[in-house]
Amino acid sequence: MKIYILAVLQTILLACLTTNVRAQKAYTSKWASGQLERRVKVGVWEYYGITPSKEKVVVQRYDHTTSTLLYYRPIEEVAYNTEVSAGQWKRRLVDRPPLFIGGDAALAAYTAQLNYPLEAQERNIQGKVTIGFAIDTQGQASGYRVLRSIGGGCDQEALRVAKTIPNEWVPALVGTQPVPVEYELTLTFRLAQP
Repeated sequence: MKIYILAVLQTILLACLTTNVRAQKAYTSKWASGQLERRVKVGVWEYYGITPSKEKVVVQRYDHTTSTLLYYRPIEEVAYNTEVSAGQWKRRLVDRPPLFIGGDAALAAYTAQLNYPLEAQERNIQGKVTIGFAIDTQGQASGYRVLRSIGGGCDQEALRVAKTIPNEWVPALVGTQPVPVEYELTLTFRLAQP
């Protein structure tokens, strides 16, 4: 009887493991690779970028099951407006910058939704709009504002696009402590040459 129960339990366990394996699908693209379970990222994912020398490299390794950044490819040091105490901000270097999960390629999927306003096209307005927003210690973005303006409806469009970016940020660190920072996102409006 004990052997029969043990065999049944083994069969059930094997069926559960097999079902779980079948439910996960491997996903690979130019910019990412990992496992999907019911269209949701699970486990460790690798995200890729291209260096100036055109080499494909891993820019992030992120565990979506535990919501943990495992690796990021350091970039040049950049100073950020950092909240040093409640309401007091100071520009300083951070030990780890705020990171969008998936890297610049994932962020570009949202910034590519930029629409050139008709008014700006008619008035031949071109240039860069910079949107600033805070990323808190939980990776949540808020307080969107225009830092650099060019007018013609471009500022409003840049603000709209920035607000479509999901709260999938890894917060900045000073030492081992997450800190709120102001992130600056620059969007370019350029007319096509005839």
